[in-house]
Amino acid sequence: MNYEKLQKSLIHLQRQFENYRRSDQRKELIELDREALAESVIQRFETCYDTLWKILKRYIVDELGLAEVPNSPKPVFRLANENNLLPSPVEQWLIYADSRTGTAHDYSGTKATECLQIVPQFIDDAIKLYQTLTEELLQ
Repeated sequence: MNYEKLQKSLIHLQRQFENYRRSDQRKELIELDREALAESVIQRFETCYDTLWKILKRYIVDELGLAEVPNSPKPVFRLANENNLLPSPVEQWLIYADSRTGTAHDYSGTKATECLQIVPQFIDDAIKLYQTLTEELLQ
């Protein structure tokens, strides 16, 4: 399986989240710049999340041989949990799924704030899952 897209989306999310976290220390940025950074983190979270669950589905089908895998994230995460692939409880992955759904059309307000709060844990869990699937460290 090719994990390059997942690897790139994880790296981009990590880098942009670090950029966002440091934005308060950068005096040259105006509030609009900080909002744009937050929106970028959310968009990168969405891309990474979508890439991750689709790769996970393919892994379950191709590597584990399960034929009847629904084409939506929550059932995929439940199957991954049943097969001991997830680095954290399935409930955490369902929180990520709800956050992804919540930010689909709203990058401001409560949904955005909630998403930004879970991003560090998502990055950590996504990296661990990547390492489980690929048996290699994220580069």
